Amino acid sequence: MGKVALITGAGRGIGHGIAKALAAEGYDIVVMDIHEESVVADAMNEIEALGVQALYARGDVTKPEDRAQALQATRDRFGALNVLVNNAGVGPRVRNDILEATEEEFEWVMRINLQGPYFLTQAAANWMVEQQQADPDWRGCIVNVSSMSATVVSTNRGEYCISKAGVSMATQLWAARMGEFGIPVYEIRPGIIKTPMTAGVTAKYDALIEGGLLVQSRWGFPEDIGRAVAMMARGDIAYSTGQVVNVDGGVTIQRL
Repeated sequence: MGKVALITGAGRGIGHGIAKALAAEGYDIVVMDIHEESVVADAMNEIEALGVQALYARGDVTKPEDRAQALQATRDRFGALNVLVNNAGVGPRVRNDILEATEEEFEWVMRINLQGPYFLTQAAANWMVEQQQADPDWRGCIVNVSSMSATVVSTNRGEYCISKAGVSMATQLWAARMGEFGIPVYEIRPGIIKTPMTAGVTAKYDALIEGGLLVQSRWGFPEDIGRAVAMMARGDIAYSTGQVVNVDGGVTIQRL
């Protein structure tokens, strides 16, 4: 039986970069995303061109029935799950100052960025335990993609920052709970990554990068995140459960 990874939000952007990196490591890939199949067709073809199988499990991570269906589709097609990557996420639809932010927007961001992934992890973790107990040679891990915004304040998108801080605590919780089963849980905090999510603020970040915001003076790319996830999936840092890897070009280094 081959290795299998389920990646949320992998139809484009960071998730697609992760999918390609894990496909290059020989993982069959399950993509869970909200788009019509036609929208992700090219992305799925790119994954399969790397010599692995790819399955599109269309679904909304906030819906319990969609989470269950994605896992069942994975079980039906591949019979196994080794790696779960919680990558799907959104910023607020309107960047409001926290003095003016709405409860509706707060709840929308929280359900997608924190609540949905938390309970997808719960379901996947139980299946992983089942596999580990049935086969002592089974290996797997869980990776949460948060953001530098877990610790870096943006007062015009407070709901996003709080959701990502919550993902960081979820990582610690799941790492502690899964330790007895030998299943490590990691967190990746991307910095400024060139994706569809950042397309609307490209000019802003171009100027900031040119002005010296980053130690490594360039945009990050989905491939940068993909390489970090591949390292975790390979077991390169197997004795580091619960740890955070900042993939941010040094933006979070305090400098004078």
